[in-house]
Amino acid sequence: MLLAIDTSAGTGVAVVDDDGRVVAERATDDTMRHAEAIGELLAGALADAGATGADVSAVVAGMGPGPFTGLRVGIAAAHAFAFGAGVPVLPVVSHDALAAEWYAAGGTGPLLVVTDARRRERYWSAYEGLDADGLPVRVEGPGLAKPDALPEAAGTRLDAHRVSAAALGTLAAGMGAAGVPFAADEPLYLRSPDVTPAAAPKRVSA
Repeated sequence: MLLAIDTSAGTGVAVVDDDGRVVAERATDDTMRHAEAIGELLAGALADAGATGADVSAVVAGMGPGPFTGLRVGIAAAHAFAFGAGVPVLPVVSHDALAAEWYAAGGTGPLLVVTDARRRERYWSAYEGLDADGLPVRVEGPGLAKPDALPEAAGTRLDAHRVSAAALGTLAAGMGAAGVPFAADEPLYLRSPDVTPAAAPKRVSA
């Protein structure tokens, strides 16, 4: 079984079997209480699936894009659970899961996925359909822009408020079956940190 975790927007946890079928999912749209919610959602999803850590073969981590504070909670939780269970982490771009879910629901043609980046900015990724393995083809992004500077959607624009952990896990199962490489194990913050170290330490007088 795959345990999928995403905190790039809301917080979601899902258990997906190796064939990509969703066994259980728990989620909240709250974008401010990721750390408070993640433990309860993890325990609840595993309980709903009738599973324990010993049943998990890998942990799928949504790598964003997403705001720093929220995104790091899910990625840290994924790594902590994977370390404790002795299983690998499978990094997946969160926008790819949104695109996969939209196409699976019958969407066709070009797609622009947009999520809230806060600070009056938006994250975006552009897709042109599915490949031969049924996986979304990302042609641009992820990127960060002001709302009035977003790329024009050639087809459909999807404004999403939460990434489904179930869609994330299903996509990871499809990627594994197709032998497609997973994303880099690096969070997609796409924004410089609020605090940066000084170029040189200040001199202190005696």
